[in-house]
Amino acid sequence: QVQLVESGGGLVQPGESLRLSCTAPKYLFSILVMGWYRQLPGGERELVAQIGIGDTPKYAESVKDRFAISRDNAVNTMYLQMNSLKSEDTGVYYCRAVRVGRGDVYWGQGTQVSVSS
Repeated sequence: QVQLVESGGGLVQPGESLRLSCTAPKYLFSILVMGWYRQLPGGERELVAQIGIGDTPKYAESVKDRFAISRDNAVNTMYLQMNSLKSEDTGVYYCRAVRVGRGDVYWGQGTQVSVSS
């Protein structure tokens, strides 16, 4: 069983920042395509950002000038730096990993991000 461990959610005011982290097993991390998804209240789970292995990160249009995804293979962790947060960013954020070659998909447990004044 592959476990993804997320952290960093919380309650902030509009315009503030948060950083999410997702740690995957060290023996797999270098062959995982990593991404962040979110589920907004009443909505479907949607892609926020994705980072592969050596390629250009991809972003949802609604976040691409405010969020930045990165990965640090040395500590088998992916990050999502979220700046200029808006109330419409409120939701549960999930870490997702896809194993290259086999296509296995793994999900984290989700972390709540709430943006409110």
